[in-house]
Amino acid sequence: MEDQELSNEALDVSVSDDGFVVRATIDRPEERNSLNEPVILGLLDAIQFADESEARVFVLRGAGGTFCSGGDLSEMSGVIGQGSEAYREQFSSLSAIVQEMVDASVLTVAAVEGYCLAGGLGLASACEFVVARDDAEFGTPEVNVGLFPAQAMAPIMRSVDQKAGLKLLFTGEHVTAEEAAEMGLVTELAPEGEFEATLNDLVDQLVNNSPVLIEVGKEAYYTQRDMGFQEALSYLKEIITVVAMSDATEEGINAFLMDDDPEWEVRQ
Repeated sequence: MEDQELSNEALDVSVSDDGFVVRATIDRPEERNSLNEPVILGLLDAIQFADESEARVFVLRGAGGTFCSGGDLSEMSGVIGQGSEAYREQFSSLSAIVQEMVDASVLTVAAVEGYCLAGGLGLASACEFVVARDDAEFGTPEVNVGLFPAQAMAPIMRSVDQKAGLKLLFTGEHVTAEEAAEMGLVTELAPEGEFEATLNDLVDQLVNNSPVLIEVGKEAYYTQRDMGFQEALSYLKEIITVVAMSDATEEGINAFLMDDDPEWEVRQ
């Protein structure tokens, strides 16, 4: 599938020349990159494409210096009075995107500038890595219109301390990027002038991992996360065996012994 086929009027999708990185940019800056139907459907298609291609990393960001302000309330208001099925279909789309991101065999990176709010914070929290500009703002302000950030809560509360997370969810207050990092929502902070370089450096590091390591390691992380300690140890013992027996690991060990680079390390 070509880049043009993945993009639509609200989402710009590009694939790196080497095919290892898919970048999706929400392109609704005049609406603070809120999530409408074209964005949601486009993200689902882009993540599925990344999962089925040779890509190793999926980068999500917003156009115009804003990440994402959450769901498009004007679009959501169209279901008022239409019954529970209409509400469920309209308000549950974030869950579908988060599930696709977790299930995909690529590492996901959120590049956060400006506002990262409501469902946007849910999307960022669902990524394995978050690079944030140091002047970005985070929060779940949908509580101010009487809407609880229920779907966003799942990835948010798996990233932060419980007390800090509950305060975020129930007050709607904005927190700074530094505060978000202290809570566990951010992987790396960068000033404006270093943001792109920091993002690209991390992406290059991630891309240089063995594709087997990425796919199996990511699945193992999510599988063991909710296990008991002993169960997780037993499961992970089998995972290291699977990874160690892979052709990619054999190549990596041989390359190390020969003072060379493995073929799957594609970026210098």
